[in-house]
Amino acid sequence: MRWRMPGFCKTMAGGVLLSLSLALLGWGAEGGKEVSGGATVYLGQDRDIWRPLMHTAVNLNEIRSIKSSFYLRTFDPEGTVFYGDTKNGQDWFILSLKDGIPLMQISRGESLVSVAGGPKLNDGKWHLLEVSNQEPFVILEVDGSNRMVVGMQSKQTMEILSGELRLALGGILMDKEQMFVQLEPHMDGCVRGGSWLNLSIPWELEAEELWPCHQNIQPGSYFPGSGFAVFNTSVFPFEADLGVKVELRGDFSEMDGTIFSIKASGQKLLFALVANNNTKEITLTVGEEKVSMKDTFKAMVIIFQTDSLRVLRDGDESNTTTLPIGPVSHPGYLTTWKEGRLAVGGLLGEEEDDAGSQFLTGCLEKIQVQGRDLDLDLAVKHMSISSYSCPA
Repeated sequence: MRWRMPGFCKTMAGGVLLSLSLALLGWGAEGGKEVSGGATVYLGQDRDIWRPLMHTAVNLNEIRSIKSSFYLRTFDPEGTVFYGDTKNGQDWFILSLKDGIPLMQISRGESLVSVAGGPKLNDGKWHLLEVSNQEPFVILEVDGSNRMVVGMQSKQTMEILSGELRLALGGILMDKEQMFVQLEPHMDGCVRGGSWLNLSIPWELEAEELWPCHQNIQPGSYFPGSGFAVFNTSVFPFEADLGVKVELRGDFSEMDGTIFSIKASGQKLLFALVANNNTKEITLTVGEEKVSMKDTFKAMVIIFQTDSLRVLRDGDESNTTTLPIGPVSHPGYLTTWKEGRLAVGGLLGEEEDDAGSQFLTGCLEKIQVQGRDLDLDLAVKHMSISSYSCPA
C-alpha cells in the first residue's frame, strides 16, 4: 500500500522555462519538432502532467484501418498512455493504467464507458499493445493473446467516419473532468515501435528533445541530482509508543547527496541523511550532532521515538546507532512532525518556496514510512525524478 498524499499533486517550478515557451507557442503551433511515431518515448518527461508529450492529426478519409500498436514498459501502476478523439474532442478514447491493469475510457455521443481488465503490465517488461476499432467494438489486445472487448452502439456512430482524428501520447486533449475514472496522469514509463493507424505521419513533439529511455531498468526511485520530493509530515501519524519508522534500501555506495531531510517552518533543520561518494560515508545529522557511517550497508531503518532516534543497518541489531532526541533536547521536535516537511532527495532550505540543495544522485530501491511505500508522484516533486524506475 502506498501513501496517498492529498493536496500534494502539483509540480515544482523546475520546468518553468519549458512551460512558458510551450504557452507562448500555443497548442499545435508551427515550428514544433517533428518525430517519428515509432520513436522510443519516455512518457514521464517534464511538462504539465496532463499535457501530451507528442501529438498528431489525420483526416479520417485517409484511414483504411483504425488500428494502432506499440510496445509499453513501466513499473508505474498508474498513468496515461495514449489518447485519441474525433469531432474536436466531443468523442474520445483514453488508454491508461490503473493499479497496473489496462483501463479504457470511451466517450461516444451520449455514451460514456469505462472498462478495466487484462494482465498487470507494470512489471518492467516490454508488452505489445494493439488497439483497434471494429464497429461496434473497441478491442485491446495484449501480447497477442489477452483481449478486452468493449461494445458500443450509438445513433451517431456513422458520424465518426468524417472529419479529423487526433492522437496524443502521455496526455489528453479534453477536459480531465469528463473522465469516468479519475487518475494520476503522469507515467514513469516508455513507449516504442508505434504503428499508428498504419500511417507514417509525423508527430509534433511538445519539447525541445526526447528524454532517453534506459536500456535496462529496475524498480526504485531515481534521483538525477537536480531535484527532490517534499511531503507534509502531518500525514505521517506520530504514535507515542511506536514513533515514526522510515525504511530505505539501495546501494548507498553509489549515492551522492542528501537522501532525506526533515524541517519545520521557523525551526532549524531537525534531521539530514547525506551520502558522500568521495569519502564513501553516510553522515547522519540530528540537530547539532553528526554521526558518520561507512556506506557498505544496503538497507537502513530509522525510528523516531519520543525520546530517541534509532538507526538500524541491514537488519542487524548489533549494527545500531541510538541518539537522544526529544522535546527537551530538541524543543521543536514534536512540532516538526505535526507541521514540518520531509524531503526525499534533497536538503530543505530556510525558505518556504520549496528551494533545496545538495540533491541526491542515485537510486533508492525502497522508500517507506510507517510500513507504506511513498508515492513520489503525489509529492511536491521535481519532474526529473523517476518515481518507479532506476537505470540497471
